[in-house]
Amino acid sequence: MTTDFWSPIKLSLEIATVSSVIVLISGLLLAKGMAHAKFKGKAIVETIFLLPLVLPPTVVGFLLIIIFGRNSVIGQGIEWIFHQPIMFTWWAAAIASIVVSFPLMYNSAKVGFESIDVDIENAARVDGAGNWKLFLFVSIPLALKSIISGVILSFARGLGEFGATLMFAGNIPGKTQTTSVAIYLAIDTGNMTLAWAWVACMIGISFIMLFLVHFIKA
Repeated sequence: MTTDFWSPIKLSLEIATVSSVIVLISGLLLAKGMAHAKFKGKAIVETIFLLPLVLPPTVVGFLLIIIFGRNSVIGQGIEWIFHQPIMFTWWAAAIASIVVSFPLMYNSAKVGFESIDVDIENAARVDGAGNWKLFLFVSIPLALKSIISGVILSFARGLGEFGATLMFAGNIPGKTQTTSVAIYLAIDTGNMTLAWAWVACMIGISFIMLFLVHFIKA
């Protein structure tokens, strides 16, 4: 296989890995905070968290362009700091991956935290555990299966992201051309042999990811 074949796969794996780390950290913190929280508007906040899961990818891509584009305050701030717009960069593809994969991590972690017996956490507090010690050494280990499942699912989702990535990051070989985008381009140009090879790789990776989820939950 040539470098041109492996480049989109390598890029997809890099982006999915980085986005998984970010959604792991943010998903854990937000899921823990929301697991037993009770406040007005909680349903609205959680709906916003989960919205990318059901929105069409083109809608997500459009919103990312509006939020991070050169005409937005955030986009102008990023361009002022880094001396270049974020659109059509590696990080644009990573942001798209983060947005679409976050709901899976959040929801899975939240289910795990909600399943923890509150009496166990209260006992740890009585024994002198602070909030961070409780979170790191009690809550996370008890919810570990759900957390690992969330990481795997969010990784797989980020790996296969297409619509938002194409709109927000574009299709720049070696820079933003992920495997999903490369497959689309290969089909569009009639190169079915190359498309099939990439499809086979994605099916293999996705199968392994889902198999691991089932193995962990068994």
